This record gives sequence, structure tokens and C-alpha cells, in this order.
Amino acid sequence: MKKIFYVATLLLLGVFGASAQQESQYTQYMYNTMSFNPGYTGSREVISAMGLYRTQWVGLEGAPKTMNFSIQSPLGYHGNGIGLNIVNDEIGPTKNTGAMVSYAYTIDANDNVRVSFGISGGFDNFEVDYSKLNIENPDIYMTGKTSKFSPNVGAGIYVHSHNWYVGAAVPKLLKTDFFDDVAESVYSTKSHLYFIGGYVFDLNPNLKFKPAVLAKVVQGAPVAVDLSANFLISNKLTLGAAYRLNASVSGMAGFQVSDAIQIGYAYDYETTNLGRYNSGSHELFLRFDFLSKSKARLVTPRFF
Repeated sequence: MKKIFYVATLLLLGVFGASAQQESQYTQYMYNTMSFNPGYTGSREVISAMGLYRTQWVGLEGAPKTMNFSIQSPLGYHGNGIGLNIVNDEIGPTKNTGAMVSYAYTIDANDNVRVSFGISGGFDNFEVDYSKLNIENPDIYMTGKTSKFSPNVGAGIYVHSHNWYVGAAVPKLLKTDFFDDVAESVYSTKSHLYFIGGYVFDLNPNLKFKPAVLAKVVQGAPVAVDLSANFLISNKLTLGAAYRLNASVSGMAGFQVSDAIQIGYAYDYETTNLGRYNSGSHELFLRFDFLSKSKARLVTPRFF
């Protein structure tokens, strides 16, 4: 199984190039929206830090593992924001580490609707460790480790009120060819376009319901669509489910430990043939809001 997965990884990197989804994948994307849309930066109106860990396709050696850390803060009273997002992705013999600083400028469309325009800038460092491969005929180009550093920029728009949101973003606008086609296979990144939307229904004073959608578009790959539905019970417990089109079904649970701390967990069950070779994917997150004395508590958890 190990050899099969590594061969598949090399094929994806070398033959198909950037014709597949390359950005980090999250089931609980609604909690770390800034990671793909800089327009979201600062919209929580408090300093907010979040850590997320995802292990995908458990039991399949070399399967993806992702660690994500982000922190964001409002700037001034107008709703502008600044943030930092760091991600580390490992897939088989490859590892990609990236960091992006984001800034959002917000305007009030009316008393209830805010529009935020975001930009971001940072870098990726892509690394291949050939020592993790069982190469039948190794050559001078496929030994040890090799890496490449590349800068990037992104942009996004995020529109929200107290009970709904929509957004569009391209987190990485620049294409990068990591390796030349003489020495090694070419691994190129392409821009991914993200669309998000959600609406919160107040079913009663102790129950909120939020359906949401995330769509990812990249040239040469099918559109990836995530549909989710979550219930927030007594502003404490979140329970929900999600469906990734032609890929997986998921269950989600979260708990507001205190006014400042929230934890969450998601489990994905693969619906493709790959599901026969793994026991699913797990995702954990911890979010901490630094509440000032003037905001001793979040008056209404916005649920997004």
C-alpha cells in the first residue's frame, strides 16, 4: 500500500501538475475562513487565535496531514483587521510550509451589512524528501532533499450581517513552477477561486440553524463543493453534518467551553473507492478569543 500511495503521489506531482485541488482541505472551514479569504480578517471584532490539526485517510501510509495556526485582530473601531495564517501540509515525501499576512478594509453598506476587502502576502516553501521513496533506479537528481521558496499574494471580499455572509477569494494569485522539466518533474500551483455563503436561522431563543456552502474552483479539476448544516444549541453546543460532493460525508461537533474558548471535532467518511483502504479522516480545532474588559463576553456568538 505504501508503494502504491507514493507512486500515486509522484504521478500527481509529475504528470498531472496542477490539474487537481492543491490548497489545504478543511471540513470545519467555517471556523478558519481567514485561511482562504483575507476579507474575513478582523470580522470577529476581537483578537482571535485558532489552531487546527487534520489527519486524512487514517491507515493509509503517507496520507495528508495538515497543521494550521491563525491569529487575527481588529484595527480601530471601523472593523478593519490584520492577521497571520501559517499552514504546514505533509503528503507522502512532500511538505509545504506557508505563511500569509492579511489585511482587511471594511465599509458599512448600511446599518446591518458590512463589506470587507482583503489582501494578503506571504510565501510557500515546498520540499521533497527523496529518502522516503523506494526508487528502483535512483539518479543524481532524486536523492536527499530539495526545496523551493516562492512568494505569493491573495485577495478576497467578505460581506456579512448579523445572520448571513457571502464571500469570494483567491488566496494565492501567483503561479509557481517548483521544479524544472529537465532535472525533475514539474509541480506547478494554480490559482484557486473560493466562494462561500451561509445563513443563520433563529429557530427559537436556544436553537440556531446554519446551512452553508463552500465551492472551490481551479482550472483542470472538477468544482469541489462542500455543503454543511449545523445546529447551535443554547449558544454552547454545535452539532452538524457535511457532504463533500462525490468525496465524503462528515459529522461535526463543537463546544463553547467558556466565553473565550471553543473546541471542535469532525470526522470524514470517504465515499469513493479510496474509502476501502483507510478508516476516515479526523480534524480537531481549538479557538481562543482574547476578550477585553469592554467585551467581557461576546454578546451574541455569531456562529461564523
